[in-house]
Amino acid sequence: MQLLTFTVAGQTYAIASRTVIEVLPLVPARPIPLMPDYVKGIFTYRGHLVPLIDLGRRLAAKPLAERLSTRVMVVEFDPVHRSPSSEPPSACVRLGLVAENVISICSALDADASFPAMELPDALFLGKLLRIRGQTIQLLVIEHILPPAILRGLFPATAEAKSP
Repeated sequence: MQLLTFTVAGQTYAIASRTVIEVLPLVPARPIPLMPDYVKGIFTYRGHLVPLIDLGRRLAAKPLAERLSTRVMVVEFDPVHRSPSSEPPSACVRLGLVAENVISICSALDADASFPAMELPDALFLGKLLRIRGQTIQLLVIEHILPPAILRGLFPATAEAKSP
């Protein structure tokens, strides 16, 4: 599996590159009232409104510095089947994830060591830890970046798709 790496609060994280549509410079977002602080707001991406998530606030409880290396990773996933399955995707959604130093691709196959994902109910988005080329990298599971209630609030159509 190919991984796109980035940093948050000085720590290295990665997401599966197959979920990444595009990496953009930092974009302004329109705030959404009454959302958690890690939901920066909504931005326009190719004619569609996309929620923007500040990974600094989500992972480290502090906003990311707005640097030249701060980027938006536009990712896509199926929120109904929040885990890999053989069924075709029902309704993919897009999120913008803000992180720093979004610069490198690596392969999970290059890992010298790994530590399995911990099953923390409030942090299902934290995947396994890998040691690649002397660096410890925490994988993120983007399907779980948002709690179910926030996901349903931002993407109400996905709640309907889940109902029989």
